[in-house]
Amino acid sequence: MQTYGNSAVTYGWWAGNSGVTNRSGKFIAAHAAHTGLIAFWAGAFTLFELARFDPSIPMGHQPLIALPHLATLGIGFDETGTFVGGSAVVAVAVCHLVGSMAYGAGGLMHSLLFSSDMQESSVPQARKFKLEWDNPDNQTFILGHHLIFFGVACIWFVEWARIHGVYDPAIGAIRQVEYDLNLSHIWDHQFDFLTIDSLEDVMGGHAFLAFLEITGGAFHIATKQVGEYTKFKGAGLLSAEAILSWSLAGIGWMAVVAAFWSATNTTVYPVEWFGEPLALKFGISPYWVDTVDLGSAHTSRAWLANVHYYFGFFFIQGHLWHALRAMGFDFKRVTSALSNLDTASVSLK
Repeated sequence: MQTYGNSAVTYGWWAGNSGVTNRSGKFIAAHAAHTGLIAFWAGAFTLFELARFDPSIPMGHQPLIALPHLATLGIGFDETGTFVGGSAVVAVAVCHLVGSMAYGAGGLMHSLLFSSDMQESSVPQARKFKLEWDNPDNQTFILGHHLIFFGVACIWFVEWARIHGVYDPAIGAIRQVEYDLNLSHIWDHQFDFLTIDSLEDVMGGHAFLAFLEITGGAFHIATKQVGEYTKFKGAGLLSAEAILSWSLAGIGWMAVVAAFWSATNTTVYPVEWFGEPLALKFGISPYWVDTVDLGSAHTSRAWLANVHYYFGFFFIQGHLWHALRAMGFDFKRVTSALSNLDTASVSLK
């Protein structure tokens, strides 16, 4: 964290990142606690939506987010949007609630009982996950484990579609989907993913991504920094704030892409569950509006696309803020310059 030359700087309670900057144990505690909050939201909101769901109204025309995603996975609803199984939906919700308690307990344990810095841990394996922000070998080792977990998640999704099946709007039913690992199609869909209309291509992309992420993860875990650590590779820029800025850039870009995709694609986001495709409008900033009149209500698709877009927008602003700070820009100079505008003068000679 940038201290602007003050070695004894303190941060307010709201600057939560400052508390974990050089303490990997606290960093893991924050990760676990955040995961617990997300899992709790998913479980609680699924039950909340289930209590309010009205089968007589199209699902996409109701303010729902969790239930449409479950329906897309073929859980709890038939192809007409009729609720057919409370036990399946409730089971998913309860699993998330139980998981949230486990994650919350893990966050508390890492925060209160375990070492605040993994370097001080008595477990040799744990010490490998110490945080050395300016050490590329340490960072690539941790990155590798993240990539493997992402790859495993992709495999789960592909196998769920292959064994259980997912909803296919083209036939209006749940069916098993075999992935199509066609590298030519996968490459082409980088540029036309908004119009993908084949679930086989969707699963093929995830299968390829799983291979890429697991292979990349194994490479990052097994190898050290390749070649000389130059400025081109980030020498002098690696820091807690720099890595935070790159993380914000990645999640911000994914949120913007997800907004455009969910607004227009009806294969992955079926009309039956999310409502009709949206129209893009421009005001102070881009936004999506419903193409059907629901009075004061909005489709699930409208909520999903707009929330993703604006979160993505602010994530990218956060990226710029933290990236500039990581590069040494002093934002206090901005406020100082603005406060001196009245007394500022320009001398022409």
